[in-house]
Order: sequence, then structure tokens, then C-alpha cells
Amino acid sequence: MKQEWILMIKQADFAGLSAKFGVPPLLIKLMINRGIGEEEMETFLHGGMNGLHDASLMKDIDKACDMLAAIAEKHEQIAIVSDYDCDGIFSGMILYTGLEKMGAKPIIYTPDRITEGYGINKRIIDSIYNSGINYIITCDNGIAAYDEVAYAKGLGIEVIITDHHEIPYNETEGNREYIIPPADAVCNPKQPDCEYPYKGLCGGGVAYKLITCLFEKLHIYDVVTQDILLQYAAIATVADVMDLTGENRIIVKEGLKRLSNDGDRTTCGLKAIKKVNDLMNKQIGTYHIGFVIGPCFNAAGRIETAKTSFDLLLAKDDESAMSLAYHLKDVNNERKEMTERAAARGMELVDGEDYKDDKVIVLLLEDCHESIAGIVAGRIKESLCKPVFVFTNTGEGLCKGSGRSIESYHMYDELVKCADLFTRFGGHAMAAGITIPAENLPELRRRLNENTVLTEKDFVSKIYVDAEVLFRHMSEPVIKSLGLLEPCGNGNKKPLFAASHVAIRRARIIGKNKNILKMELVDRLGSVLDGICFNDAQDLLEMIESEYGKEQTSNMLNGRPNNVDIAITFYPDINEYNGKKSIQLIIQNYNVIK
Repeated sequence: MKQEWILMIKQADFAGLSAKFGVPPLLIKLMINRGIGEEEMETFLHGGMNGLHDASLMKDIDKACDMLAAIAEKHEQIAIVSDYDCDGIFSGMILYTGLEKMGAKPIIYTPDRITEGYGINKRIIDSIYNSGINYIITCDNGIAAYDEVAYAKGLGIEVIITDHHEIPYNETEGNREYIIPPADAVCNPKQPDCEYPYKGLCGGGVAYKLITCLFEKLHIYDVVTQDILLQYAAIATVADVMDLTGENRIIVKEGLKRLSNDGDRTTCGLKAIKKVNDLMNKQIGTYHIGFVIGPCFNAAGRIETAKTSFDLLLAKDDESAMSLAYHLKDVNNERKEMTERAAARGMELVDGEDYKDDKVIVLLLEDCHESIAGIVAGRIKESLCKPVFVFTNTGEGLCKGSGRSIESYHMYDELVKCADLFTRFGGHAMAAGITIPAENLPELRRRLNENTVLTEKDFVSKIYVDAEVLFRHMSEPVIKSLGLLEPCGNGNKKPLFAASHVAIRRARIIGKNKNILKMELVDRLGSVLDGICFNDAQDLLEMIESEYGKEQTSNMLNGRPNNVDIAITFYPDINEYNGKKSIQLIIQNYNVIK
């Protein structure tokens, strides 16, 4: 995949702002690079829960609160219709925990991923109606379910929607007519007439705002419950890959603090999932949620059902929680193996002649488990830097698929242009889910590629570098100050630095799978630091050998003088081993100097 390294060169009074806020000038530059102005810096660096917006600004949230308060007062049952992914699971748990605390009797319903797909459906509505339940609240779904909500309303069921997905619309001659389901209350900040200032909440974030608003109205002040809700919202936000800006950043920052505490302000379930993944007594970060905790909860909904995840979070004792947590970890390991096989097969197809001219990739992987189609699409997208849709055949004349996009391609808007081909679809700019008759799949591929205005420039992966530095700039105090940027993730990227004309004094391959390259690096002024390249050891060695030859590569690997000269991008880190601390550069990208 082609790369373009882009050096951020925004200007500001770095020295003056450094003195004002008491942080290194480099940190000021990093904030400026992220679009954080002087008036926002204090909040970004030190802001907390008081930086959250008033929830009552969200359209229909007061109406929803009044309805839920009445249900709680009468101790009535209410059906929570959730989704089976991590955001759906934790937004469901936020609603369940809050409603139960208020005295209501919540019951969680989720669709079967394989047989029913995403969102509320008539089978669920009939089950709720036949159980004598008169109230439904959705989370992380519902905004695209106009017919289903109308059906529920026709049965006399009151419906509240909480969701964060794009509002469906019809477009005629450039004019959009938004289609809002006929629910009694619709809480989604993306509604065109919603005045809520922050539009980037996930499903868990919207549910969190609703419950905290309700707690405030009912004067419920339970610190333990509120801490648990915040942990749930943080996990949902990171796992759903939301931008860590504004309110999301506050929710995640504060939620991680609480999730890192192993005391009484958490649940048996969260403790258990931490224990089985060796995360107890550790500072939990966005990495742990995105690549360890979140996938465990997601895996159940992908391969089995989300019930196991809910059972773990609702567990009341350590023994049952640990048993469920180990099971989720095993299921996630199975999911990883399935993903590796399907991604390899997908890459094999797109590398073939048939796809060489496609700008938008539409793949049918017959043997791919439909629950991992989105992960596989993401893997291929990362490799090609192209929008990718991966479909599987349901065997009933339908194909189900997931799409993952690139910055320059608004996936949902492009799918709207092909809406006549689908049985159902939904999503947002960067991802989508689709059900389509199998015979329409070739036409979808044709139209998406015919309609697209993507150019070759869009398929170049853009690597945004915060600063080109010398090794002497990477001192321990500076690296520690970078922690003020946390939590980092989508929308608030981990700071990335570059160094050019870096010599490799010596290198050795390490790791169980021999896929890690440990190096002693020397910059152009002679400063020496350790560097490590995870997973790409063979690719890096092949690049060096291709440019400098086998003899020079051998000299490098054996600590002998060599003329290897490369440019690198990296994250600086403080490595602690046997009680000794040293600065280590974690290499992300590399190229030869020509």
C-alpha cells in the first residue's frame, strides 16, 4: 500500500502557550495539530465531568424521562431492545442498570445476528406484546426501523428510541426528506432539529445521557451506580470506534479511571473479564478496550448470542462471572482464527486480476461467517486503503454484508444512491450493514464503482506526523507529558513523530514467532536510542535488503558497520525491565533514504 507522510506544520506561539499552561512546547504543538485552540486547552488538559453538556438539550430526552419515570413509579416491565455488538451490549446494560435502580422491571431483548440481523424486528415486538409488556426502549438501534416502530405502535406499545446512527432520508433533486420513526420519543443527536451540541456520541453515550438526566430529575445520587454506568459508556465509546473528542473524550477519560480501579465501584463481570485477560492492577487504556475487553464481549454476539455477554455483566458472584469470562475469552480466540482465515481468502481474491480496476471493493466470501464480515472488510480496507464490502450468502437467496470505508468516501451516502437494490441497510460515513438479494450483488458492485468519484490519490494511505524530531528531544519528562493527551484513539490520535537519516547500529529478530525486530538506532547527530518494530520484522528486513543488499543487511544483524539509512515514524515509550527504565521508540512506518 502506498503511503504519504504528511508533516503537520500549524503555527502558534508555542513558547508563550507552554508558559501559560505549564507544559512542554511540544505538547502545545500536538494540541494545535489536533485543532485544539487556546480557549479549549485547559479543559482538554485537565477537564472532567463538569465539561459534559446538559442532557436536557437533546431532543425528546425530557419526554423520554417523563415516560420512564412513570414506568418506574408503577414498577412496570419495560423491554430494552438492544444490539448484539459491544455498543449495543453496554448501552443495553446502561439502560438496564439505570431503570432497575429506579424501580422499573427491565427485560433485555436482542435479535439473533444470523437469522434476524441488526435491529428491532416484528418477532421481537410480538414476543414483547405476548408477554404483556407495554413499553419498549431501543438502544444503538431503532432510528431506521420506521415500519417496525409503526407496527409496535399499532399494538398499543409505547416506544422510546435511543440511537446514534445516521437518520434515514429520501433525496429528491438535492433535497433530503428525513424519515423519523413514529416513536413516542426519539433521542438521537443526529436528528436535523436536535440542538444537542455534540453529535458524536455512540449508542452507549446516548443511553448514558438519558439515564443520568433521569437520575438528576428523580434526585438519585448513587455514586457506585454512576461509576458503573460511566465504565459501560467508556467501553461502548471505544469499542464502537467513536471519535475521542469533546464529550466522548471526557466519558472515556473518566470511565478508564474507574475501570482501572479494582475496588467496589465496579461489577463482578468487569472484574472477571479483566482477570482472565491479566488486566487486574493495571492501568486500563483504550488499547485494552479496543483489542482485549471489547472483542471478548463482541465475540459472543458474533459466534453465539449476546446473551453470554449480558449474563456476565449481570452476574452477582465471582464464581459464575469467572466461568462466563473464560468462556467469552475462548469464543474470542475462536473468532480470531476464523477472521485470519477469511481475511487471507479475501486478500487472495482482491489481489487477482478480476479486481485490479475496482475502486470500491465488493466481495462475496461464501465460507466467511457473516458475523466477522465487518472485521474482514476492515482488514482488507487497511491493506488497500479502499472502501470494502464483504458479503456472505445466507442460503435463502439473500446476502448479508458489512462495509468499512476510508476518509474520502461517505459510505452511507453512497449506499443511499443504490437503496433500490437492498432489502435493508444502515450505517454512517465509515461503516455500513446491508442485506441484499444475491442476484443484485453484481449490480451493486457495478453501480458503486460507476458512481464513485474516488481517484488514485484517495488510495494513498496518509500518515500524519506531528513533528520531525531528534532523539535528544525524546526525554523522559517529555514522554511522560504526552500522557496528558490520553485517552488517544479515533479523532485524537496517539502522537506520531518522525526521524530521518537513522542508522541501525545493530538489529536482532526476537519473539516467539520471530516477527519482532529489536534495534539500536542512531540519529544524524549521533544520539542513540533503542527501537522496536512489532509484527513487521520480515517486511522491514526485506526492504533493507532490497535497497542495501544482503551483505549490508548481514552486517546490521551482526552489529558490524553498515550503511543502512532509513526514515522512521514512531511512538516514544518508556520501557521498564528489571527495575531499569530506558527510552524506546516503537516504530510504526519506515522507508529508505534515497
